[in-house]
Parts: sequence; C-alpha cells; structure tokens
Amino acid sequence: MAYSDSVVGQIGDLAEAGERMIERLRRKAFLPDSRKGLHIRFGIAETAQLLGCSTNRIRMAEEDGRLPPPPSGENGRRLGYTVEDILLMRQVLDASPARGPEDTPAMIAVQNFKGGVGKSTVTTHLAHYFAVQGYRVLVVDCDSQATTTTLFGFNPHFNITREETLYPYLSIDPTQADLLYAVKNTPWPNVDLIPSNLELFDVEYELAASGADGQNVLAARFRKLKQGLTDLARNYDVVILDPPPALGTISLAVMQAANSLLVPLAATTPDFCSTVQFLSMMDQVIDQLIEAGVAVEYNFVRLLCSKFDSGDPSHEMVRAIMEQAFGPALLPVPILESAEISHAALRMMTIYELEKPIGTSRTHKRCRSNLDEALGQVEQLVRQGWGRIQAIDEALLVNG
Repeated sequence: MAYSDSVVGQIGDLAEAGERMIERLRRKAFLPDSRKGLHIRFGIAETAQLLGCSTNRIRMAEEDGRLPPPPSGENGRRLGYTVEDILLMRQVLDASPARGPEDTPAMIAVQNFKGGVGKSTVTTHLAHYFAVQGYRVLVVDCDSQATTTTLFGFNPHFNITREETLYPYLSIDPTQADLLYAVKNTPWPNVDLIPSNLELFDVEYELAASGADGQNVLAARFRKLKQGLTDLARNYDVVILDPPPALGTISLAVMQAANSLLVPLAATTPDFCSTVQFLSMMDQVIDQLIEAGVAVEYNFVRLLCSKFDSGDPSHEMVRAIMEQAFGPALLPVPILESAEISHAALRMMTIYELEKPIGTSRTHKRCRSNLDEALGQVEQLVRQGWGRIQAIDEALLVNG
C-alpha cells in the first residue's frame, strides 16, 4: 500500500513540475516584462490589401493629415503599420468590416469531442485572423484545460484565479450577475478574452450534485450562459467559444449559447469515425434539449479539416471520404499541417503574431496564405449571415 501511495503521489509532483516549466517557458517567450506583446507590422501594400484600397489612397490621407505616417527606422526606412494603426485607418477611410447595428453578432462554437484535432489552435488562429481583418472579437475559453488561455499568454495556474473565469457566473451560488467581470484585454487591441483554468471544472461537480432539481438547475444555467454571452456580444462582431472536448454541462451550455458551429477534424480514419459519433451524439442531445424547452439554433454548421498533409496519400483518401459523406458542410480549403504552426505554438503564439518567419520565408508565406484562405471561409459564412455577400453554390466549391 505504501508503494501504491508513493506512486500515486507522483501525479501531483508531475503536475507541479509541469506548471513550473510552463511558467518558465512563458517568461522566456515574453521577456522583458513576462507579458505577451504584439509587435507585428504591416507594409503599405499588405495594409492596402487588408483595407481594400490603393496604396495611393493611404499616402494621400497621410499627406493631408488625416492619418499619421508610420515611424521610420535609423536608416530612414518606414517601419510599417501596427494593428492599432490599421484600425485607425479603417475608421478614417471608412474601411471597417464591422457588423451593422441590426446584424446579430456571430457566436461560433469550435467543438469536437475527439482530442488532438487542434481545437484550441483553430480557435486562437481564427480569433487572430478576424482581428487582422478588422473585426471586434471576444474569445471565451470554457475548457478547464485552458489551452486557449495559455496561447493568449496567460498561465492558467499562476495568472488566473477561479474568480476570473466563468465560475462565479455559472456556479450554483453565483457571485456575479453578468460576465463583464471576466473580460480581459489581450495584446490585440480588438480581441478580448474570458480566460479559464482547472477550477472551472468545479461547475461540473456542483451541477452534477444538484440532486432531484438538477434538470431545472441545468436548464437555468443553459439559459443564463446564453443570456450573459448575448449581452456581452453587443460590443463585438464575432464571439468565439472554446468548449470542453466532452459531453458535460459546460459543453452543452456553450453549444446552446452559440449560433454557429465549427467542427475541426484531422484527415485520419479514427478522427473521421469519432467526428461521426460526435455529430450523432449532438443530434440526440439537441433533440433532448429542444424537448426540454431549451432552444438550439445555428446559422451554419461546418466541418474544417485541420492538420492536413497534402503529401500523404492516406490524408487525401480520408479527405475524399469526408467530401462524399459531408458534402458542402465540409469547408473546401483545409488547414495544412505546417511546422511553422508548431514552432509558433512553442512560443505560445499564432502565425499572425510572428514578426518574422521561424522557418524559411517560403514555408511561412505558404502557411499564412493557407490560413487566410481556410479561415476566410468562416468569415464569408459570417458575412453571409449579415447579408453582406451573396451565398455561393457550395456544391460547386466541393465538386469543382
């Protein structure tokens, strides 16, 4: 028994050692002040492309004083524009993609019960993609594993308390009446975050122990989360939700609160089979929620193939199977497997935060171009929901 206890005790030791290492990595990545910063700059050609205007229009606005010119380096060369600069340009040049006052904010749940599909990586890259395009974004980390929180530069063990997560709002004995308390600024001026940590899982325990009245308590929590997020969403264009990869209370509440569903999956047979089971389970659960009087409505449901290796014949075969099975619900452009994404994640960053390529310039450009195209598909669905662009013939996209 003593041997067994000593072995079991190693689990806590391993957890503590791992947490200390995460903090060391975070401090190393975000020196000098151990806080994540955003140092990317955009050249005038790329900026003009983002704004949908000519470089001449930007220069004219700088010459007539409507816009400040970017600073110059020691060699007199322009350093480029920051994200803040571009947001100002969008206001001055009337080039903002923001939704209209009558448009419903997009609330996208990124969910799959299969681990290893890159759920949190897709969530964070999608948030940063929308930020680069000029949208106001709120990311809500609802997963107690807190990977998304970590990717935003927070250590969920050292930097985040339970009172800063969804817990005070969703617990059996709530201490917060709305979600404003939990919203944190991030290095991105137009992206906010509601963080998570391991203690958020306490909500699951509390609701599971709620006894005979559990069904009513559960339904009330579903409605409460949706209402809280709906109230917050008035200040944003896009809300991206990262739920736990399991069928629990929080996950179900998130799925009910969302108005769109994005399902990432890798191009392997186990991932395909697992995703089919996930969809089947969701279908049954949604029917039960509707029967219980809890409304579930989505503007779109799409699957996004992630970690796709175009040079792997097995990936090509599985993707062909996905296309046959899911048809236009599978987004045409997959996210390619790239060492650049892995290297950025090691620095707790996304591709959109890198000041310069980690690998070769060619690899970085290919990765960035692919992400822009793949995640741009989601942007198009959002804008279709606002009536800003016409729906395209998705069957042609898949079969063309």
